[in-house]
Amino acid sequence: MPRATVAALPAAWAAALLLCSQSSSAADPPSQSCDVSQYPLSTPTARFTDNGDGTVTDKESKLMWMRCAVGQTWTKGTCAGVPAALTWAAALDAAQAINKRGNFFFNDWRVPQVPELAGIAERQCKNPRINLTVFPATPSVDFWTATSRPSKVEEASAYVLGFGADGVKYASKLETHDVRLVRSTP
Repeated sequence: MPRATVAALPAAWAAALLLCSQSSSAADPPSQSCDVSQYPLSTPTARFTDNGDGTVTDKESKLMWMRCAVGQTWTKGTCAGVPAALTWAAALDAAQAINKRGNFFFNDWRVPQVPELAGIAERQCKNPRINLTVFPATPSVDFWTATSRPSKVEEASAYVLGFGADGVKYASKLETHDVRLVRSTP
């Protein structure tokens, strides 16, 4: 299935670095495997409250997550469609557009920081490294974070977290990657 590219959509470091390596292709459907022989799952389904509206709340971090990546639609208990590959600025703009439209009942959705996104990575699974019961149809690709990489040049970078083999790395803000939105709860 081809990935959608949307160039102009309306306008815990340590945990992230512990992600193991395993190669996968963005075009491959997830054929996830999880190894709990030595350690339990780091993001068990019971840790999340299903809000019944395409969002979940993480009981540990108190963060509310969209179950689908931007570009996908929550329908019939799963994420349908293809995530939108966005530039970093377009990812930030997408959050603002969703907030203005009120699509998900709140107006404070945002792109997560590195430690927040790393908090939903499932370290015992691969292809993808995420709990697919909680976050179905997540591809094994890089997702944007709101964390910029310090730079003295105009064309800066930001950090991405891969749910495939790469873990945390930085990317040019002009590249396109997927994004999952989050909000803080009271």
